[in-house]
Amino acid sequence: MVEFHLPMLGFAAFSGTGKTTLLSKLIPLLREKGHRIGVIKHTHHNIDIDKPGKDSYVLRKSGADQMILASRYRTALIIEKADSTREPELQDVLDNLQTDSLDLVLVEGFKLAKINKIELHRKALGKPYLYPDDPNIIAIAVEDKGSKDYLIDSLDLNDPQQIADYIEAKLLS
Repeated sequence: MVEFHLPMLGFAAFSGTGKTTLLSKLIPLLREKGHRIGVIKHTHHNIDIDKPGKDSYVLRKSGADQMILASRYRTALIIEKADSTREPELQDVLDNLQTDSLDLVLVEGFKLAKINKIELHRKALGKPYLYPDDPNIIAIAVEDKGSKDYLIDSLDLNDPQQIADYIEAKLLS
């Protein structure tokens, strides 16, 4: 298991299942209850939040290994990776969080990470279940809970409030 001092929960699913959509509904529900949420999202795409011509872009492109762009509204940390042949490990990303202002970390992606996860499954996508082969999946969120008996907790994929309540009961109580 990935070691981390805050409660952490991953969301595992195949592309197109609705991970981001669900998280965008869960975060406000958890914040309404007073929880401070950090999110880590893994992507296979090349990301670049800087814009050519801006000072931060010029400084980063001049050779800075790390660039922090800070304003009164938000702060962004950009770390140049010398080894672009391997995907980042979740532990490496967790080390960048400012945990003193968080209660919970939600993780989208990092499907193989050894952390507790909720699997999202849509039958219409025709993809196999992940949970029988991943002992870290603690619950499954599906569209039709009554259609199958699961050996783990089952949740309604279309009921973000139920999932938020589950997260709070399991991880934040």
